[in-house]
Amino acid sequence: MAYLKSKTLFFTTSPRSPLKMIPEIEVLHNNFEGEVWNPDIQVAFIKKLAEGSDFEGQGSDKDMALSARDRITRAPKALGFVDLKPTIKLTEPGKKLISGKRTEEILLRQLLKFQLPSPYHKEPEHFKGLFGVKPYLEIFRLIYELGTLSFDELMIFGMQLTHYNKFETIVSKITQFRRMKAYAETSYKVFRGTYIRNEVEKIYQYDINKGNIKTRESRDKSLDKFIKTKASNMRDYADACFRYLRATGMVEISQRGHSLSIMPEKQAEVEYFLQTTDRKPVYVENEHKYKEYLFNAAVPVLYSDDRERLLQQVAEITGTTSNLTIETNENLKDILEDAIAAKKAEIINNQVKNLKEYKDYDDVMTVFDDIKKNMLYDAPLMLEWNTWRAMTMLDGGDIKANLKLDDKGQPMSTAAGNMADIICDYGNFGLAVEVTMQSGQKQYEMEGEPVSRHLAKLKKETGKEAYCLFIAPKINESCIAYFYALHTMNIAFYGGNSVIVPLELDVFINMIEQSYKAGYVPNSEQVKKIFEYSMEQAKVSRDENEWYSKVKKKALNWL
Repeated sequence: MAYLKSKTLFFTTSPRSPLKMIPEIEVLHNNFEGEVWNPDIQVAFIKKLAEGSDFEGQGSDKDMALSARDRITRAPKALGFVDLKPTIKLTEPGKKLISGKRTEEILLRQLLKFQLPSPYHKEPEHFKGLFGVKPYLEIFRLIYELGTLSFDELMIFGMQLTHYNKFETIVSKITQFRRMKAYAETSYKVFRGTYIRNEVEKIYQYDINKGNIKTRESRDKSLDKFIKTKASNMRDYADACFRYLRATGMVEISQRGHSLSIMPEKQAEVEYFLQTTDRKPVYVENEHKYKEYLFNAAVPVLYSDDRERLLQQVAEITGTTSNLTIETNENLKDILEDAIAAKKAEIINNQVKNLKEYKDYDDVMTVFDDIKKNMLYDAPLMLEWNTWRAMTMLDGGDIKANLKLDDKGQPMSTAAGNMADIICDYGNFGLAVEVTMQSGQKQYEMEGEPVSRHLAKLKKETGKEAYCLFIAPKINESCIAYFYALHTMNIAFYGGNSVIVPLELDVFINMIEQSYKAGYVPNSEQVKKIFEYSMEQAKVSRDENEWYSKVKKKALNWL
């Protein structure tokens, strides 16, 4: 059990992407079902997790049990996918989640039930009455009511929605913020900074007046440090909320506008659960009853649970009503899911066709420019998606992105941790493409070994020669040295020599420009020559810097 320590809302931040819960709770279920969730089991769990290809890292060296609790007691437990008392078990929603069927619907139901306070999140005595809310439900309501909700509006005001009876007050605050922003005489950055400071001071006025402004893990007891820490926490929770709401498929994100809105096709579904879902927290003092409610995979009732509405949805998507009445509701949902997937596949096929014909060239280059200028809400996701588009445009191979796309073919979340971001099949060889916004030593720590592992996996699965292209705005020197060394090291675990070519984003963009101006579609052999050249130069270069310089020059003149 945890106690609510902040005077603002909080949202589960671990894992950052809700889909990453699936392989992790599956490991818990397969290896530790029926065990007592104690420090020994927690350490054993994180070790088992680190053995698999779905988990990036080894867990905390200082406290592996803490790493395990971070993975399980936050989102999986709080959202009702696992039960840890008296022993470990997967709940009904958890079993449905790892089945891989209708994950968006399953996640939506659990988000709508998440509440503060609860038997999992108690209010301390001095907070009594502050919380009384189902946070995701009310944020959905804010988006619906306002039409769009920006990240800053969610961070500054949405985090103050600690009780559902504050809803109208928060709407008024956001409306006033928008009005004042329109007439602000300073830059938006200055306007925003002032507004955040004022709101944080109001929220924590009592603590500030009492001098209770020391923050954890810091000797700085200044008011500025206190306000920056509280604002940073609000930013982290707002980001987590954005990502989890997006994963339900009910909202779409404006990358340039940094805002969420209800998907037009989901309007009726959102209206339904906003009207029918009880806004009050339930069974706050009764953990047994709360668990029964939280672990019930059929509540709350959603729009598509009604048979007539479900029949109508299926008919609209499939364009037929024949034989639908004889199907069960579950079968109808399967038919609907398959039809939506087929429609999405058609949309993506049209995107690919336009890309191969260079019809979207200008948009691809604009998105890269926005990424470089840090104008997009989720730059790592957009870099992955836009690189897939660029690789599709670049040549005639079969190019697959491993990110998750929504029903409109727009990016929702990045690739899972056990595979390359993009896989290119050129017939007689394969190419893994890895992208990252990470820089400095963090780039090497986070990306170095996993990149070579993903390349090895591609070799093993295809049985063909394969190479890897590693793209980042700036390439860290440690990565250059590591990838250079792998060219000449015959490591069985990695399937022999690992030919990984690192390129700065600007160099890759230049390759795209060359392709566009060439007047013909480059062929796979021209792609392959880059990697063959890289292998040759790795054998004769004095060191990694000479090798990297030559490979970069080759890429800049690849046609």
